[in-house]
Amino acid sequence: YGFAKDYNAPRGHYYALQDNVNTLRTGAPVDDKSGPMPTACWTCKSPDVPRLIERDGEKEFFTGKWSRYGSEVVNSIGCADCHDNETAELTIRRPYLDRALVAAGLPTFKDSTHQKKRSLVCAQCHSEYYSKKTKYTGTDGKEITANVVTFPWAEGLTAENMEKYYDAINFKDWTHKISKTPMLKAQHPGYEIASTGIHAQKGVACADCHMPYTQEGAVKYSDHQIQNPLDTMDRSCMPCHRESEKKLKDIVKQKYDRKDFLMEIAMDNIAKAHLETGKAIELGATDDELKAIRTGIRHAQWRWDYSIASHGSFFHAPEETLRLLASANETAQQARLKLVRVLAKYDAINFSAPDFSTKENAQKLAGVPLQKLIDAKMEFKATLEKAWYKEAVQKGNLNMESREGVDRESSYFKK
Repeated sequence: YGFAKDYNAPRGHYYALQDNVNTLRTGAPVDDKSGPMPTACWTCKSPDVPRLIERDGEKEFFTGKWSRYGSEVVNSIGCADCHDNETAELTIRRPYLDRALVAAGLPTFKDSTHQKKRSLVCAQCHSEYYSKKTKYTGTDGKEITANVVTFPWAEGLTAENMEKYYDAINFKDWTHKISKTPMLKAQHPGYEIASTGIHAQKGVACADCHMPYTQEGAVKYSDHQIQNPLDTMDRSCMPCHRESEKKLKDIVKQKYDRKDFLMEIAMDNIAKAHLETGKAIELGATDDELKAIRTGIRHAQWRWDYSIASHGSFFHAPEETLRLLASANETAQQARLKLVRVLAKYDAINFSAPDFSTKENAQKLAGVPLQKLIDAKMEFKATLEKAWYKEAVQKGNLNMESREGVDRESSYFKK
């Protein structure tokens, strides 16, 4: 799966598009019909996306490979992602969010309060989603399948609600190579998990902390250098909190350490469950014998992943984050207890999972050909990526001066 190839520290919106191009997850296409990823992988990286959805139609946009729009999606996240082009009012230009709100029984963006809109514009991208296969008829009369970005909110916005939704439609993001488990990959459910935290319950919007109000003379505006609120505590935190900045930072550090502690324990049990299931398969265990075990692994990893794929979860909703990690750990342990019986049946009661404590060891066990992927990516960057930007400039889609300071030539792997 893509995340096994590459999972790096996030950077700001300014770099979102380039990081999407650089990552090994998007592969090394050689033309507009090759590569591992669908067009959906552009969805949250550029204001060019709503432009293309409005120009080509949503189903048409979500058809084909990621590489198809390489020369069209060339401007990183900007004003038009959150604001009306003419009035500058807050708006959403990705129609799937309103569909999700309706499915969840919540007010649409238009019917929401202004304060709520200051979070919903973020929810367009900082939410869990999957690619829903949607059939439509093309201009040539033939049936085509689009992979439309869809939020799984019809049962509710909690991890368990989404788990129920995915199980009901028998959805999987991929089948795990080692345990053969049908897996779910949490994307970035920042909006959903934050909505369970105390700040959201008190009516605080994403923008209140990440885009704090700034005063320059008589002008008051939201700071659009969206960043960690701890870097702007005088404006993000202190207007509401009366503790010292140091005390607040110490509290946040405590929450982070507690999250990391439980995350590591749960991750360890989930990974061992995969490896022990792989051993059981090797020894002849049947799908019937492993069905309940795989369900446990699927649910455990989903809850673990959901709790941490939302990067700031430990701060946004610390109690919910710890609850999910505890549930993930318990579910993984129950799966491993069932595995003890299966391994004993096949005379492997003493089997111990191999070491996966480093990235290198884990990728080796998963069979990730890292150097091959890197070489292919660097070839892509030297050829097709350059052609994309040249074509984008010729079409008038890109002013290269806007990308000044963006490192286009290298990637994480070359440095």
